[in-house]
Amino acid sequence: MNPLADTNLTDALTGSISLVVPEIAMLGLACLLFVFGMFVRNQKANTLLALFGLIGTAVIAGLMYDAERDAFAVMVQNGAERLAPIWPGPLASFVRWLAIAVGILLVLSSTKEATTGIASEYYACLVVIVAGVSLVARANDLVSLYLALEMISIPTYVLLYLPAQGKAGQEAAAKYFLLSVLSSAVMLLGFSYLYGLAGTTNLSAMNAAITAANAVAVSPLAALGIVLAVAGLCFRITAVPFHYYAPDVYQGAPTGVVAQLAVMPKIAGFIALARILGMTHSPMTELPFPTATQVPLMLWVIAAATMTLGNAMALLQDNLKRIIAYSGIAHAGYMLLGLLTVTAYAPAELKLTAASVNGLDAILFYLVAYAIMTIGMIAVIAYMSSEDRPIETVDDLAGAGQTNRFAAVLLTVSLLSMIGFPFVAGFWGKFLLFFGLYDAPTISGMGTMYRVLAVVAAVNAAIGAVYYLRIIGVIYLRSPLRENAPAKGLGPLSAAILCTIATLVIGFFPQALTDLSKAVTTTPGKVAKAVEPQR
Repeated sequence: MNPLADTNLTDALTGSISLVVPEIAMLGLACLLFVFGMFVRNQKANTLLALFGLIGTAVIAGLMYDAERDAFAVMVQNGAERLAPIWPGPLASFVRWLAIAVGILLVLSSTKEATTGIASEYYACLVVIVAGVSLVARANDLVSLYLALEMISIPTYVLLYLPAQGKAGQEAAAKYFLLSVLSSAVMLLGFSYLYGLAGTTNLSAMNAAITAANAVAVSPLAALGIVLAVAGLCFRITAVPFHYYAPDVYQGAPTGVVAQLAVMPKIAGFIALARILGMTHSPMTELPFPTATQVPLMLWVIAAATMTLGNAMALLQDNLKRIIAYSGIAHAGYMLLGLLTVTAYAPAELKLTAASVNGLDAILFYLVAYAIMTIGMIAVIAYMSSEDRPIETVDDLAGAGQTNRFAAVLLTVSLLSMIGFPFVAGFWGKFLLFFGLYDAPTISGMGTMYRVLAVVAAVNAAIGAVYYLRIIGVIYLRSPLRENAPAKGLGPLSAAILCTIATLVIGFFPQALTDLSKAVTTTPGKVAKAVEPQR
């Protein structure tokens, strides 16, 4: 044993605690909700505790930002990331803020389902999921990454079962539980192969070891490990062929849980994929799986199949939750384009310019856009639904433009963003992903295939517009098929309004989010080795 190495590791572990204070606060909030709910079953009290608790963690994160930025600079300068289990970079801070913001929106959109009997448990599980998503971006170790991912999965099982009524809800909970456990096992098997090759569970050191192993020829052990790890993570982002559970689970799940399922696992899944593939803080020229390997080809096939199948199957659906499920599958395919764009810049002779889309920045932009437009759409459906007249199919929205004009406008904005209509957030998200891949360098053998995939994505976006426009047509061009109950629910309505405002603000002023997403994905290593000023 090396005493110096042990001391450095101990210091790294101890120092990491100060970098996850907001996440520790969230776990404390979850415990408080569990205990508070034992004595106070009032739904409003539990809702307010969850809301103000998440706002409080956001304040703590803001107060810690300067200290984290300094810690990140010191870590990069000293090369300490090879020991640290927590990576306090700007990307991690971005994901933390996104997770907290999405958590607040999910609390608001779930108030009609988190009834008095289950409110404290419901919100406590939701807060744990928020903490898990934040920790995924900070994990710099296979062990901490797996634990963070399980902090998302395990509470989701509970959320699916808590408000479940009838066999459909119980089936959704059981199906998601069994398949999620299987995907975790596959992912862990992949992690074990990567660990066996690298001799370490630290992601920074592991990426360096795999880069060296792939320098001459692709290591079979590395290829097998990454295929299994990607397969396990593809379950979380609902990518083909690991998507099959989503339509059934979404259809049987409560509306508020559908919003969580559609957004949180995707944020965590894509960040985890970027971490495993070495795209988050290694220089672009040192990716462990660059274009010369078969990994980009695998991602190409998965992206093409995911986009095409998701949009094609959504055309055949009448149930709104199944449409949301297949739509989410298609959007996962779009976001996979960003990972391919990163691999395009891996060759050492290629350099990013100031105007280049590096891929990871496009994914972050699209994750924000996808989160607000998806939660906005589901929140409107929850607001318009009632126990007597639930909104379950497209026909249930017939005439909503006449009977509930304000809610119809909110829903329309989210649907237009899903389409990628100009001047809404979804348009700029698709533009960055498609343009980034199409503009990717053609120096490698995959260059032409990248452009072909960008064209396939644009065609899929046009196909996707069909089922979104169908819903808009039903809202405004058809008469109500039944007498609609008055819409109720201040929480879902508030979430829908906030999401609509955010969708429009980003749509009209995308530059701020574009600059932010580019800044947090340009680490000092990339600046020094992979970026040159534009002439």
